Amino acid sequence: MTAPDADSARAVPDVFAPAHLGPVPVRNRTVKAATFEGATPEGQVTQQLIDYHLAVARGGIGITTVAYLAVAPEGRTHREVIVLGEDTLPGLARMAEAIHETGARIAGQVGHAGPVANGRSNGVKAIAASRMPSPLSMQMIRSATEADLARVTRAYVDGARVLVRAGFDVLELHMAHSYLISSFLAPGLNRRKDGWGGPLENRAKLARQVARAVREEVGDAVAVTAKVSLSDGFKGGVTTAEAVEFAQMLESDGTLDALQLSGGSSLMNPMYLFRGEAPVKEFAASMPWLVRTGMKTPVGRSFLKVYPYEEAYFLEKAQQVRAAVSMPLMLLGGITTTETMERAMELGFDFVAMGRAVLREPDLVNKLAAGRATSGVCVHCNRCMPTIYSDRGTHCPVIAGPDLAVR
Repeated sequence: MTAPDADSARAVPDVFAPAHLGPVPVRNRTVKAATFEGATPEGQVTQQLIDYHLAVARGGIGITTVAYLAVAPEGRTHREVIVLGEDTLPGLARMAEAIHETGARIAGQVGHAGPVANGRSNGVKAIAASRMPSPLSMQMIRSATEADLARVTRAYVDGARVLVRAGFDVLELHMAHSYLISSFLAPGLNRRKDGWGGPLENRAKLARQVARAVREEVGDAVAVTAKVSLSDGFKGGVTTAEAVEFAQMLESDGTLDALQLSGGSSLMNPMYLFRGEAPVKEFAASMPWLVRTGMKTPVGRSFLKVYPYEEAYFLEKAQQVRAAVSMPLMLLGGITTTETMERAMELGFDFVAMGRAVLREPDLVNKLAAGRATSGVCVHCNRCMPTIYSDRGTHCPVIAGPDLAVR
């Protein structure tokens, strides 16, 4: 199946008009992408976390996405991440209620960090497709067993159940950035000789198994999407050709309502996702001493590569997926202007996702929709990246003063 092209009879949607994501009505086609908020020091929902999402919800976003909701203790990126369960359910429900009062919808990014998890911080060793050293914990990451994969799949289902009970509208399954599912997809990280390794069909088994299990659990109570990679940006990572084939597999399964098209690797090449300036000094200063020391080595200094920023930098690769599948797609990657949003709609994309742009201006969507602006003011300096480790949590350091509320 192929997506409609510009010459077809498809009506180009208004990005600021109401729409549906699967069974969920939304007020517009804008999504706040999941970016770690740094606002859960005890692994629980805080008022700071709620306020973080209220700012963009009041600012007009259609869906705001809560990041890094782990399905298991070893699946946290580090110990401050929320683990979905009975003890975190009340806070999640309180947050969903607050977001709904603004008219926005709330999504939860459901994931297992796999090799991106800091086993030393978590107090439990990380797992991945294959055994490998961890640059985060300086420990060995063990290869996931069949029992691990069955347990993790059940954990995704249990986590999905928690978010549905909490009143979330959308579940975003994390299948990118070298997290657990992504580590299986990448041939350079998946060296297995069993049925979970080798050809893409085998490497994609965990992703498809999780998506199927979650959909069977939640039915049409919520929308279920997945964040997938257009390219991992490192040798041995998922290529764009494989991304297209993987998207076709997911579409054929019929378990998902949309795909959010991302790229890069939190473990191997994070700047491939962010583009723009690489805040090496700020990042090193914010890291634990062990990691900070490692960043001073030649290998460490090459970790934050520099990729010039350009508007909608994933568009060309995303169009290859758009041409290959008919399911709804969310375009991600440096989107800050009304022109680019409208162009995305013309090219057949169904939603646009933004991260840094609405961190800099939480009320950007309202400004663009009202015609008070045609572009955001984020300069893509990426100095926001290291702030996830600050006491204030993730914030734009360009903004004067500590208040990130809508101005």
